[in-house]
Amino acid sequence: MILEEVFNTIKKRIEEKPENSYVANLIKDDKKSGINKICEKIGEESVELILAAKDDNKKEIVHEATDLIFHVMILLAYKGIDLEDIYKEFEKRRK
Repeated sequence: MILEEVFNTIKKRIEEKPENSYVANLIKDDKKSGINKICEKIGEESVELILAAKDDNKKEIVHEATDLIFHVMILLAYKGIDLEDIYKEFEKRRK
């Protein structure tokens, strides 16, 4: 599944920190700065998604939702939370 592939790439970028990686550059400073940058991006992408939804622009909604999900996955990987943990939480809520 594409989400797992992207998530695994994110984890690899966090671990290996290649110079030309957006993810590595987002977290390259100390832990405090890294988390601040990630959270700022999540906030920014959330607002952009809300605005796209209010404008009823399906193309932009898809684009901004993808950006938001991507940055949430960076946060999860940065904090050592696996997608499986999220899946399990959804399973608990489904019952």
